[in-house]
Amino acid sequence: MGKIYSPPASIPVPQFDWEDFDDYQKRENKFIDDLKQFCKQRNSGEYIGEVIKFPVADSYALYMVASLSPIELIHLPLMDAWEFQYIERLTAQDIKEKIDNEKKLAKFFGK
Repeated sequence: MGKIYSPPASIPVPQFDWEDFDDYQKRENKFIDDLKQFCKQRNSGEYIGEVIKFPVADSYALYMVASLSPIELIHLPLMDAWEFQYIERLTAQDIKEKIDNEKKLAKFFGK
């Protein structure tokens, strides 16, 4: 069973803003990039810093891989901040397959 963490306080989560969605997306991308660097400074490996997503309601629950052994994920409280109800049941293999499949889909459909 893996552990789920909140982002570190040193990397502020952008607040959603309908008034300036383009700016929000820029701040969201910076948040993800900064968090990815944070994870890569702590651990190394092919999947560290990758984001996995699970469909929930009208959006996605988002998590970043901080470690696969032991499993450590960081919940990304972006947009509606959805959480995936079975996140703690994932194995390292489940996470790797999810990331690999999402990369294949992105490559097939173009980013």
